[in-house]
Amino acid sequence: MARQADGPDEQHRRPAGVSDATVAALGKLSEALECVERARGHLYSLHQLIGHADLMLDDAVEQFRAAGHQQIAERIDTELLGRNVIAGRWTFQIVEDFDDGYHALFRELDRQARDELVGGRRHLYEAEMKERRRSRGRPGHEARPGGEG
Repeated sequence: MARQADGPDEQHRRPAGVSDATVAALGKLSEALECVERARGHLYSLHQLIGHADLMLDDAVEQFRAAGHQQIAERIDTELLGRNVIAGRWTFQIVEDFDDGYHALFRELDRQARDELVGGRRHLYEAEMKERRRSRGRPGHEARPGGEG
């Protein structure tokens, strides 16, 4: 069995002629996209939490009615249950607008920049950081899965 070369695989090596400044800029764009991806996850959490809370209102309304508090039950039932969270929108509409607009454009621009500048390679900044920080030849510091050194 041939020994695997030390260092990152081809998809995580900087193409010839690509500057440090370009790798840094792509790294910053990637970091920003990762931040947006986290925000997107929080948006989906909002969507699910608000939906769950709205469904829980059914029980609250029923319990207020059973306890003899008709006015409170009726107000929750007619004013809050099923209400838009922002003008004209439930959370699924917010999620769809975000996904189809801002998020889609961000991902498109990230991909375009990587395609044009480094042949589509991802995480070059991090791959180079890994190479600077790992201890060659030590267990747990391999360059890639199944690699030695």
